[in-house]
Amino acid sequence: MSEQSFEQMLEESFKTIHNGEVVSGTVLDVKEDQIILNIGYKSDGIITRNEYTNNNSLDLRTVVQIGDELEAKVMKVNDGDGQVSLSYRRLAADRGNKRLEEAYNNHEVLTAKVVQVLNGGLSVLVDEARVFIPASLVSDSYERDLTKYADQEIQFVVTEFNPRRRRIIGDRKQLMMAEKAEMQKELFARIKPGDVVEGVVKNVTNFGAFVDLGGADGLLHISEMSWGRIENPKKIFKSGDKVTVLIKDIMGTKIALSLKFPDQNPWLHAAEKYAPGSIVVGRVARMTDFGAFVELEPGVDALLHVSQISRRHIDKPADVLQIGDEVEAQIVDFNGEDRKISLSMKALEAAQGDEMVYSDSEAEGAEPAEEQMPQDAQ
Repeated sequence: MSEQSFEQMLEESFKTIHNGEVVSGTVLDVKEDQIILNIGYKSDGIITRNEYTNNNSLDLRTVVQIGDELEAKVMKVNDGDGQVSLSYRRLAADRGNKRLEEAYNNHEVLTAKVVQVLNGGLSVLVDEARVFIPASLVSDSYERDLTKYADQEIQFVVTEFNPRRRRIIGDRKQLMMAEKAEMQKELFARIKPGDVVEGVVKNVTNFGAFVDLGGADGLLHISEMSWGRIENPKKIFKSGDKVTVLIKDIMGTKIALSLKFPDQNPWLHAAEKYAPGSIVVGRVARMTDFGAFVELEPGVDALLHVSQISRRHIDKPADVLQIGDEVEAQIVDFNGEDRKISLSMKALEAAQGDEMVYSDSEAEGAEPAEEQMPQDAQ
């Protein structure tokens, strides 16, 4: 009877535990894939690697030491081998779910690490509780490649919480939109037409470039990229380029930008450089049936009418000229108000011809004079 009393006393010295209960204990031993825990029960508790983490390659010896105190959730009081099956991961997930529920109810902004990049979005962990962020809610603009977010910490809010269906949805997009709206408000409060600002090229199209000004995008149209002619914006700009631009106009939330700074306007000093009678050299930029337009410098074109190309008859400019040809001509007319300049190769040709005739007549007249002088002297 005394022996039976001793067994009863020994049995009563150990606490009782139940499935789903949270217990704490001291680490007795750690292996690569298993933790043995003294939980004050008649049997030790076992935490396998799968029940400690989602990382199947983690060596548990690198994260847990003998003597550490751990809490875990009881999965089975008897795992079949007389030991208690415990889960550290599921306890963390339970606490994570509770944390997510609080964040969902309070509209709290959370920060968590991206643990997996999926085809349809990102998976993040909050205390071992998974949150899925759909690709459409990752950013305020479409992103084809989400791999750049791998292992990155991101902020989000929980917009749907249903742990029973394993549906916990996060949203990063609304945070970005709210931040952008605040930045936009600050930007429009401080800028006005005529300001010179810094920006970063966000996207380049055939008709212009969109520049991020920090809160709003502005359009730098192809016609505003230079005082000269631009054929293709993609040959000049690429995404990520830093640019200094002039705010040309603000229409509601639309911002028109320009690189045509007024103090760099080539027509400011054109009257002095291109006065009638001046001889200039330019490049044929484009042609029509009635004449060729010659670029004298970026932003300053002059018309070389077909009738002024040569002293001989020419049907159309393309018969003797082509785009890119360098030509020398005389300024015959300048209209600064309408920004029109007229050129003439014919006038220059005529002037050069007259000079040659004049030079030849001088040369011809000189010789007889020398021959006549002795006769006059006689």
